[in-house]
Amino acid sequence: MSSRDTANVLWFNELHREDVNLVGGKSSSLGEMTSSMDVPVPYGFATTARAYRYFMHKTKLNDKVNDLLESIKDYENSDELHKTCEQIRNLIVEAQMPDDLANDIKQAYSDLAKKMGQEDPFVAIRSSATAEDLPNASFAGQQESYLNIKGAADVVNRVQQCYASLFTDRATYYRHKQHFPHEKVALSAAIQMMVFSKASGIMFSVNVANGDGSKIMVDAIYGLGEYIVLGKVTPDHFVIDKQSMKIVEKDILKQTVELVRVADGGTEEQTVPTELQEQAALTDSQVIELAGYAKEIERHYGCYMDMEYALDTNTNRLWIVQARPETVWSQRKKNKDNAIDGSSNVVTEADAEIAVRGLAASPGVASGVVHVIDNPKDIDQFKQGEVLVTVMTSPDWVPAMKKAVAIITNNGGMTCHAAIISREMQIPCIVGTRSKNTVATEVLKTGDVVTVDAKNGVVYRGEVTSMLKKATPETTTTGQVVAAESFAPTATGVMMNLGDPGLVDRYASLPADGIGLMREEFIWTSYIHEHPLYLIENGQADKVVNMLADGIAKVVRAMAPRPVVLRFSDFKSSEYRNLKGGEKYEPHESADLLGWRGASRYYDPKYIDAFKLELAAVKKVRNEFGLKNLNVMIPFVRTVTEAQKVTAIMRDEGLVRSADFKVYMMAEIPSNIILADQFNQFVDGYSIGSNDLAMLILGCDRNNDTVASLFDERDLAVKRAIRHLIVTAHKDGKTVSICGQAPSEYPEFTNFLIQSGIDYVSVNPDMVKETKRNVAHFEQRLILDKATGRGLQDKTDYNW
Repeated sequence: MSSRDTANVLWFNELHREDVNLVGGKSSSLGEMTSSMDVPVPYGFATTARAYRYFMHKTKLNDKVNDLLESIKDYENSDELHKTCEQIRNLIVEAQMPDDLANDIKQAYSDLAKKMGQEDPFVAIRSSATAEDLPNASFAGQQESYLNIKGAADVVNRVQQCYASLFTDRATYYRHKQHFPHEKVALSAAIQMMVFSKASGIMFSVNVANGDGSKIMVDAIYGLGEYIVLGKVTPDHFVIDKQSMKIVEKDILKQTVELVRVADGGTEEQTVPTELQEQAALTDSQVIELAGYAKEIERHYGCYMDMEYALDTNTNRLWIVQARPETVWSQRKKNKDNAIDGSSNVVTEADAEIAVRGLAASPGVASGVVHVIDNPKDIDQFKQGEVLVTVMTSPDWVPAMKKAVAIITNNGGMTCHAAIISREMQIPCIVGTRSKNTVATEVLKTGDVVTVDAKNGVVYRGEVTSMLKKATPETTTTGQVVAAESFAPTATGVMMNLGDPGLVDRYASLPADGIGLMREEFIWTSYIHEHPLYLIENGQADKVVNMLADGIAKVVRAMAPRPVVLRFSDFKSSEYRNLKGGEKYEPHESADLLGWRGASRYYDPKYIDAFKLELAAVKKVRNEFGLKNLNVMIPFVRTVTEAQKVTAIMRDEGLVRSADFKVYMMAEIPSNIILADQFNQFVDGYSIGSNDLAMLILGCDRNNDTVASLFDERDLAVKRAIRHLIVTAHKDGKTVSICGQAPSEYPEFTNFLIQSGIDYVSVNPDMVKETKRNVAHFEQRLILDKATGRGLQDKTDYNW
């Protein structure tokens, strides 16, 4: 056995890419670039897999960990899994690290300081996992990283925290599913000099949007690179031609926030200086320099590469901080190269093989490379232009969904999260494949090329070009002026559902009468990412107010003077828990769809301070920005007392109902219908959430595939409830709208709503024009029937 096999610490220049079994994929890659290539890599060292196993052996933790893992009766029970993993992590963090191992790490840190000519240098510590006998199983993206760490004692402590991160809920669940015994898995910690990034980003030696291997792609943001991974900042985008080494495509986007290091350790978010917000984070020469490194790294590794880089604020020097093989297009290229007949993934419509079927949730046709994602924590691995395949989505999936060319899920029906959001973003989506006796995540593999026909709910293997051409609208080249579309005026307003501020510029020109539903959750998952109580505890309450206000204002400003109705946050506890810091504040509820959500949070002493931040953001938009077309809506109000409590808090915070400020309430619980005459005194009107209302009236879980066939908003019980609400609300001069899926899905349901006297219908952007025409048609039919007395008579008894 060599000294390398028994070492606790190895320097980067002692490591090579074949040392994955010693130090994991991340550390071995840093070693390869340091020892065998001429690219700038921040120097450092790595603790070894042997050191981790020595730690677990000396502290006698292996048996304790085994006992705890064996005590898990059901790995699908998230509450049980969480509690057990938390116990394991606490055991590891609280254990006394063996003195000889701790001393080896401290000595290496001291030696690094001498080599760099610094005293107690700041370092980045990144986890690098591997599996014994299976060195390629590097479990990318599942463990922790720590930035801006200083001092030998803190370095040792963070290494131990890295060890504990092997037992996060998702990493433990993943190993269980892959049948990896925990003793076979080990962790290396890469400790390297911290780059004080004034800009950073990712790059690929292939254009990941289309697989063009003749191009290099560079994305750049201000500050540390974590915000590009989280999707919190949309990066500048560059495409470079490998042969000419010239920039052939450039897209510079406004960046308002950045993550920066704090002088005494740690990181914090700051506002990008105003004069830099619309300037490129990198110069053209820096982009070309990076492209040169990407080209060299690809040549050395012999495959497409996925890399991370940073631009040092002090020296203006570029550093490569990570490199790993790009998987999706590399696999596709490999499949092509290995094909016997040399054929590609392009297939004719007649030869297309059906891979999976499901419910056509959001229409459209698209083709791309499959990326199977099992856990929202891994969405940072999802690339622009891929086909997202997963079990089911939730609000924290939105950053990945926005990148997807199409979405396929195992579970879900026409009212599930994936279906609703895909329709709003106009992304082809097929849900509920499990209900068709297939499971998308098992049938489809990462790297597969598929064509998604979301009009008919079919996924084909390969790229069916003829199908794609049919789906692409033809454009005129004659130069003739095309007449603008016209829409007849209607008494029933047609509003639009829109949550993501990033989409408003695309949809503001649609002939909608306003925004009937703006879901606040989009701003949290796409831009803020952190739990409100966590931000309050860390003294960042202003951050919540400012970011919410900016996101809301973008939509309200674009739609002005048309009204916008903002629905206050309606996350469930499991969704809130996935925001950074959320674990501390959120309960584990077995049925969170019926748990601590909506109005019940707002007056709760544990949450009221967070709700007040939402109110402050609304005040800022209305008073400071002067956007008086903003109104609000309260979701999931179970009792009249709740309505009274929430509106009292709003009044105390300076938000009082008036002629130009309306407070609406979601009508999605039977009690809202039954007691509408009492709810009327606290609100200006209602927006029917037909999805939840149908679920609760019919006692049918709308996210459960087994009973999906029973879920129907057109059921007479639901229609009677809606008719009763409209009649009762109108008696007191209150308006009623609907923001559920039914009007988009069923034109005859829209007809029923108009006959019942509804004031507005709010639909997804793709249905605005069609609904406008339908509403005009139905209203004209109503007028004609009344005038002639010859129309079809609805004999249904809608009396409550």
